[in-house]
Amino acid sequence: MDIRSILARAPVIPVISIEDPRKAVPLARALVAGGLPVLEITLRTARAFEAVERIVAEVPEALVGVGTIQRPEEMSRSAALGACFAVSPGLTPELASAARDVALPLLPGVMTPSEVMRARGAGYLDLKLFPAAPAGGSAMLKALGGPFPDVRFCPTGGVRPATMLDYLSLNNVPCVGGTWLTPVDAVTAEDWARITGLAMEACAMAARLGDTGPSEAEAGATFED
Repeated sequence: MDIRSILARAPVIPVISIEDPRKAVPLARALVAGGLPVLEITLRTARAFEAVERIVAEVPEALVGVGTIQRPEEMSRSAALGACFAVSPGLTPELASAARDVALPLLPGVMTPSEVMRARGAGYLDLKLFPAAPAGGSAMLKALGGPFPDVRFCPTGGVRPATMLDYLSLNNVPCVGGTWLTPVDAVTAEDWARITGLAMEACAMAARLGDTGPSEAEAGATFED
């Protein structure tokens, strides 16, 4: 499965930091039950890889990605554990080479037009705008749509339910990434029903947008270069 197919599977990719690997499986199951099967497990905790391994083994319905990858060895370890894709905050030649070596679909992060050009030159047409809110949010993505009509973006970083539809209304945004779906207090309390509910709410919001469709201004507005 390539990265474009993965991004098309759900409107929101939960971005998850897991401190306790014992909670990884019920957390993943709660999100999948809510309609969000594409998960990004970030390498921001000491036992993140253990969490990835458990979810891959016990939640086959989930498409597990490993995020915050910055080193080639993290790419190869993610592939060895059975991850479906990788996410990085940026792109280096070493990361691109490592992803090709292990045949792991990569979603690299960009923030500026120059970074988009470098990523596109390396063969990547599906990118993560990160951090999305500081980079200019949906207005930035409208601007990028003009010079880069062949590139699609998954904005991550500062995306919230209140802004999610602003992003999803754009033709160059198939999905967003967000941390709000796994609140720390809900995970600590093992309130999996609440997490399933948050996932269902996100899917319902995106479905309503799909029913009405973006307005002509939202879908087509770009800034000329």
